[in-house]
Amino acid sequence: MEELNEEKLKDLENKANKVRQLIIEMLVEAGSGHSAGPLGMADIFTAFYFHILNHDPKNPSLPSRDRLVLSNGHICPVQYATMALAGYFPIDELKTLRKINSRLQGHPHRSSLPGLETTSGPLGEGLSQAIGIALAGKMDKKDYRVYCLTSDGEHEEGNIWEAVMFAAKNKLNNLIQVIDRNYIQIDGNTEDIMPLDPLKEKYESFNWNAIEVDGNNIKSFIEAIDKAKLVLNKPTIIIARTIPGKGVSFMENDYRWHGKTPNQEEAKKALEELTAYVKS
Repeated sequence: MEELNEEKLKDLENKANKVRQLIIEMLVEAGSGHSAGPLGMADIFTAFYFHILNHDPKNPSLPSRDRLVLSNGHICPVQYATMALAGYFPIDELKTLRKINSRLQGHPHRSSLPGLETTSGPLGEGLSQAIGIALAGKMDKKDYRVYCLTSDGEHEEGNIWEAVMFAAKNKLNNLIQVIDRNYIQIDGNTEDIMPLDPLKEKYESFNWNAIEVDGNNIKSFIEAIDKAKLVLNKPTIIIARTIPGKGVSFMENDYRWHGKTPNQEEAKKALEELTAYVKS
């Protein structure tokens, strides 16, 4: 991993802003999809694809690559936008999101797009998939890492907690889970629907290493990943507090944008806000 100096950090922040612009453009073209989650996770995906991951867009099946598993597949516009910007496929292809015969389905489809590790859709399954990959890596004595991205809403499902127990039992220190702790789901605030806090203490009681971080601060997030890599006897969860709809004022912290797509006028306003943000 290259040094994270001020110049590199500014570049990452500008790339995250570009990812957000691409998300808006592809969603308005598709006419359907999720807005709040993808915008909120742009900083984290940018950190992964442009700094953290060992990967090669020209060789997506590189055996030594790190594996990134997206459990909450409905936020896939942010993964597609970041992958396109990283060189996995042409940026113009983003406009095919959710269209017939597109490689960019509304939830990731592994066999359609090189670079995707799993197919996701039903929530609560991705952590178990990531655990299987991490356990296989241990058994095969491989040194790749497995990163699993989950939502806070899917932590209302019991199969998540079965997976949490299994990962701790098997001391999967090659597994780092990142939870998008944005406190929203399609019906409202998570703490009104099914309270999850204190989430850090819950994970610690399941014998995980738990780190809380500002998920919209790229530097802090990368530092949290570095700390997680030093843990030798247990898996780590990074509880990343993010702002849903980050970067678009009328979307931020509004759960109604969880599964809503901007119309042409809203997209124009969103892009005006995002294009005004450039760090020099």
